[in-house]
Amino acid sequence: MSRPRTVIVGAGIVGCALADELTERGWTDVTVVDQGPLFAAGGSSSHAPGLVFQTNPSKTMTAFAAYTVAKYTALGGDCFRQVGGLEVATTPERWADLHRKLGWAESWGVEARLLGPGECAELWPLLDQDKVLGGFHVPSDGLAAAVACGAAQAARATERGARFLAGHTVVGVEQRGGRVTGVSVVTSGEYRTIPADVVVCAAGFWGPSIGRMAGLTVPLLPLAHQYAKSGPLGALKPGPILRHQDRDLYFRQHGDRVGIGSYSHRPMPVAQDEIGPRSTTMPSVQAFTEQDFDPAWRDAVELLPALAESKYEDGINGIFSFTPDGFPLIGEAPQLDGFWLAEAVWVTHSAGVARALAEVLVDGRSEVDLHECELSRFERAQLSPAYVEERGKQNFVEVYDIIHPLQPMESPRPMRTSPFYPCQRELGAFFLEAAGWERPHWFESNVPLLEELVRRRRDEYADVPKEAQGMAVEPFLGVARRDEWASRYWSPIAAAESYAARERVALFDMTPLKRIEVSGPGAAAFLQKMTTNNVDRKPGSVTYTLLLDVRGGIRSDLTVARLEEDVFQVGANGNLDLDWLTRHAPGGVRVRDLTPGTCCVGVWGPRARELVQGLTDMDLSHENFRYFGCKPGYVGQVPVLAMRVSYVGELGWELYTTADLGLKLWDTLWAPGLAVAGGRAAFNSLRLEKGYRLWGVDMTTEHNPYEAGLGFAVRDDKDFIGRDALAKEVTRRLVPLISTQVVMGKEPVRHGGRTVGYVTSAAYGHTVQGPIAYAWLPAELAEPGTHVDISYFGRRVPAEVAAEPLYDPGMEKIRR
Repeated sequence: MSRPRTVIVGAGIVGCALADELTERGWTDVTVVDQGPLFAAGGSSSHAPGLVFQTNPSKTMTAFAAYTVAKYTALGGDCFRQVGGLEVATTPERWADLHRKLGWAESWGVEARLLGPGECAELWPLLDQDKVLGGFHVPSDGLAAAVACGAAQAARATERGARFLAGHTVVGVEQRGGRVTGVSVVTSGEYRTIPADVVVCAAGFWGPSIGRMAGLTVPLLPLAHQYAKSGPLGALKPGPILRHQDRDLYFRQHGDRVGIGSYSHRPMPVAQDEIGPRSTTMPSVQAFTEQDFDPAWRDAVELLPALAESKYEDGINGIFSFTPDGFPLIGEAPQLDGFWLAEAVWVTHSAGVARALAEVLVDGRSEVDLHECELSRFERAQLSPAYVEERGKQNFVEVYDIIHPLQPMESPRPMRTSPFYPCQRELGAFFLEAAGWERPHWFESNVPLLEELVRRRRDEYADVPKEAQGMAVEPFLGVARRDEWASRYWSPIAAAESYAARERVALFDMTPLKRIEVSGPGAAAFLQKMTTNNVDRKPGSVTYTLLLDVRGGIRSDLTVARLEEDVFQVGANGNLDLDWLTRHAPGGVRVRDLTPGTCCVGVWGPRARELVQGLTDMDLSHENFRYFGCKPGYVGQVPVLAMRVSYVGELGWELYTTADLGLKLWDTLWAPGLAVAGGRAAFNSLRLEKGYRLWGVDMTTEHNPYEAGLGFAVRDDKDFIGRDALAKEVTRRLVPLISTQVVMGKEPVRHGGRTVGYVTSAAYGHTVQGPIAYAWLPAELAEPGTHVDISYFGRRVPAEVAAEPLYDPGMEKIRR
């Protein structure tokens, strides 16, 4: 159907923007319904201060904001005032972080600069420049008048055939056979159903209520956020929007007054059934609580002393939407075809999100990578009301905090643990968290091994001065190549664990990786159609392959093991892969998540065969158990599926068993005393030395296999999703850099005085004895030997493009 009947629930800025984007693409049968008046309908758009700061650590969120600025500026009228954005630092930590933010802006293509205190005061004369260390200025940031932007976009959509209906309260989402068929509304006391092939929920903080009508959990928490205005201050020089993140404040001008927004108060969640009864001037506005705002006012006066001449007034507690991870909710309901979400979207990203969803609906994919925002990214445990509330409140608290890229949420933890967790705790594991899983990053039990290795290296240089001995140890540890920031959530113990995997044998907990069973008479044909490589091989074979979208962008990378003629086990990256495969599976093909009931340990290192062969009935010789093969068998008393694959570049196996036997498997492998426990810090170092990509970090739907260096996983002689759109011509490449300092990822890469790319993954390579950074560069600069610079917190870090892989290019270590 080329022009499906589309109903959008919500006439706020997101719903209006989506109607505009859809009708522009030829979907003109669009109806937008809202229970309130048009276009100040009573949601967050109706009271939003409208500040648009574009720069974000997420490339996707920055792209959303940049498009929002471009579009709303082009709307003209009073829609967008490009007054610029200024963020000031009053602490050394924030000033350093603004240098990091400048790097993000440079990486994502946003023009920005750092300013001294005097320059900040020139832009905002009310500032006490003695309190300011410096500022981050983006001239293209500005103020969006949300209601005006919505009305302007609605007018364009209406000219193309869309209609907007005020006073229509949604009371039901109709469905038949697993597909949406319409939306039931009440208007002027009458009940009727609006037929629809596609329904998009853009209802803002009412999203959970609309979602329940469709049988969908919408993981969104409405929270009240305080905003007030100063009294009249006399004529003010027009200035940029302003952030004082050290005190969780932002400011904008309202004529001769200053508006102050605060995130410094306690989180104030608002339940769905409390929104109406507790509202004041409109549903999105709750009663102002002065006692919560008083500390914020004092902080505001400290930065802007002129405020002391007035008092705050016109205060509101305005409702906004927060999610467990701070990203929007975009995508189709897993169990109801045709029901889509565009939720938890702030004014800042409204047009960008609307364009992305319109592209998905009309063209099948967005030009911008959406994996951080897709609805199906959450695991079931992350959808509980308690989890959504606790994480949502914490995201409110941390909205302006300086967050390290490895810093996990502290609560609720632990949630998901592998069967090896008790052993890991006994070994002194330092845990971080991802997708709810506790993941060990290093083990304190390996301190003796680290000390032994350091002592051994010092002994090799016993005849030289102590300073020289230290220099002999340093290339192995890499401590001196890390600044304080890169040393957080890291330990030199990772060097010992890397050594163990390269020289002995290490055990890595691989349980958190998603495992999916695909079975049924058509399973092989289905996976052939879905993936790029040939997976229709004999049972016992394992294949590395890719999932692409319709334009040839990389949706994921997988390992597919054929266990039986009609049974496959797929090693995937997360819930998005499960959702993608489930949606596309034809009748007779079953897609099932194996992860909760199973576990996996990676046994890797030159002594892996020595360790496992003495415990198993399987013949692990190279001749009888080839690389990328799999077999069932036993390790001690534990039934396992053994796969000869490696993500660290060494000989070894992934051993899978049921969760109830996981602890026994670990104990069996540990008993001989050969193995060392390995954590994620060592794992990341090892995989970068080998050049193994991490989907979602190194490559996304914005990249194709050939430019990502994964063309070997594409078979031209078969049909698969995205095949016809693939272009082999490469204009950019993902390449390794050897740098002089450890960086963290997302930093800009420069050459010849201009920004030419950005870093994806980075770590210290303990085997190659140098910092590694993978980066996207233009093809002409991707040749080994090319010299570039990485901008890290504003500091120049020289780097050189290297040939990959950096370790074992002949694959002798794995295939032995």
